[in-house]
Amino acid sequence: MKIATYNVNGVNGRLPVLLRWLEEEQPDIVCLQELKAPQEKFPEKAIRDLGYDAIWHGQKSWNGVAILSRVGEIHETRRGLPGDPNDSHSRYIEAAINGILIGGLYLPNGNPRPGPKFDYKLKWFERLIEHAAGLLETGLPVMLAGDFNVMPTDLDVYKPERWLDDALFAPEVRAAYFRLLDQGWTDALRAVHPGEVIYTFFDYFRNAYARNAGLRIDHLLLSPALADRLVDAQVDRHVRGWEKTSDHAPVWIELADKPKRRRKPASSTQAGAPL
Repeated sequence: MKIATYNVNGVNGRLPVLLRWLEEEQPDIVCLQELKAPQEKFPEKAIRDLGYDAIWHGQKSWNGVAILSRVGEIHETRRGLPGDPNDSHSRYIEAAINGILIGGLYLPNGNPRPGPKFDYKLKWFERLIEHAAGLLETGLPVMLAGDFNVMPTDLDVYKPERWLDDALFAPEVRAAYFRLLDQGWTDALRAVHPGEVIYTFFDYFRNAYARNAGLRIDHLLLSPALADRLVDAQVDRHVRGWEKTSDHAPVWIELADKPKRRRKPASSTQAGAPL
């Protein structure tokens, strides 16, 4: 099964790009972020015409998240994170599809730092960490996928010294990300590409895409039950080079139908030890 996350940076303005990518790559399940469209303006028909079921949580001008599926009915379980009944931002949507519980998210940017937007980001992250712990406790196959707006390490950012004051690279934000991972989540892209420079976002300015001057801020986190099924994880970097495209590239993983077999340790005889 192929599951992707893609910050489309405006689902209607980038609709030709999104539809082209869906048709060419045919992911089974997709989490979308930054729809930038109210609920009634989501392009449902165009997406359904490609064979995808869809749920979405829209918002005028900003934010917005969606989940698409072509491999089973979408059973929505939640929209919006718990912990703040006054939070009106459309940033989280959750559903069960084909035996997997998927949380699609768009974590706040947080700039400028310091300030109220950064405070909101930290509070939102804490709510995510608390909710994620509950998801893991279910023991179900669970995934958190989306634009986390955090570069976890120096390897995840071109020229990290230029980002030291930015909310995406703040020590508090990076620490929150690793507290999330420490619950037992696997960063799928980094698990497949340890030590490799691999980016998911390229700014529109200063020819960033052509220079490979990017950031890794779009992540797919897997619970232990799903991490055992991870086969591959990649970035469709070429999509960032298309005309009128998003500043993010799609990121995807491939999951096996069953957990991968672990090799049994060799016996003393097999290892060539004396009998």
